[in-house]
Amino acid sequence: MPPSHQRPILFIDHAAAIGGAENSLLMLMRQLDGWQPQLATVEGTLARDARDAGVPVHIVPLPRLRKSPKSPIDLWRGASAIAKIAHQIDAQALYTNTIRAQTYGVLAARISRKPLIWHMRDFWLSENRPKSPHIDTTLKHLFITSSRIVIANSHATAAHLPKSAKVHVVHNGIEIGRFDPTTDGTLFRQSFNIPLEAPLIGMMGRMRPWKGQLRFLQMAAAILRERPETYFAIIGGSPFGTADGFEQLVHATSRELDLTEHVRFAGHQSDTEAALAALDIFVHPGDPEPFGLVNIEAMAMAKPVVALKHGALPEIVVDNKTGLLVSADELPTAILDLLDNVERCHWFGQNGRQHVIQQFTMEQTVANVAVVLQNAWL
Repeated sequence: MPPSHQRPILFIDHAAAIGGAENSLLMLMRQLDGWQPQLATVEGTLARDARDAGVPVHIVPLPRLRKSPKSPIDLWRGASAIAKIAHQIDAQALYTNTIRAQTYGVLAARISRKPLIWHMRDFWLSENRPKSPHIDTTLKHLFITSSRIVIANSHATAAHLPKSAKVHVVHNGIEIGRFDPTTDGTLFRQSFNIPLEAPLIGMMGRMRPWKGQLRFLQMAAAILRERPETYFAIIGGSPFGTADGFEQLVHATSRELDLTEHVRFAGHQSDTEAALAALDIFVHPGDPEPFGLVNIEAMAMAKPVVALKHGALPEIVVDNKTGLLVSADELPTAILDLLDNVERCHWFGQNGRQHVIQQFTMEQTVANVAVVLQNAWL
């Protein structure tokens, strides 16, 4: 067995593209002390970025299993490939970062007889609330039983899991050095023809129904009736290539509400700091979130945050200190109040950045994960 400070651990993630879970995984693999991370994944952006970070990458087949007639064969092939790699590198544990990865990981752990760590980052085992919650709960029981430890990214996520002493809550974190509140957002505004002096309200997230783009547009229409000089930015695209017509629906709704002149669709932005820097107020209008990392990023950029008071958001945003937690109906009024109170916006922003530094840095996340792992191996 390698020395304790270099114990190999095999992370598993099925994504070719980069989402929030993958960004968190990359940061964890770069900084995790006491372990030697390696990654089993498919070819794509995640694999490339992991290689660039110096993490050994193993390409394995991890196709979609749900509703696939080949799922038993695909599951066996993928799990067997993971188990083989685990033996080759003498992995001390398998660490799954997504739900599909956990499905493969459960079988791979049985084949390889390696301990399994499940990092749960969602409420459900599907993108939305399943038609059969009983099946969801049954599979969660199986996943927890098969794991040595389970890490949930929030108390809200943990509450959706069957109660177990194996479940530990570790909040996500960010690399605070990336986020400089003095960043100039002028270029972003100029790129999307937004007047430099105009109030700019923005949201950031993948183009998915539960992220709240439609609710954001309804909010924008209400605000424009009171403050017609205001502009709005919807930042985010579809990195996983979901083609269900939702993005087209969002654009059509903007036209139907006569918002074309004041709403800008910025798409995916690799430089999220510059996009956030251009905003005056950040809004999180989506359905209940298992975490909501973008709220931390906005606070790190010293932006006041207005978010809905559900899911994990009350674990992140401190109401009336780093921003406002409101109901969906209260969104327009809350933002109009902030637009009329620049000093309060500034105070929220400064408090928010300090809150992130104290509670949500990646160093803290990594240290907390390391403690959970260390305790599991004592």
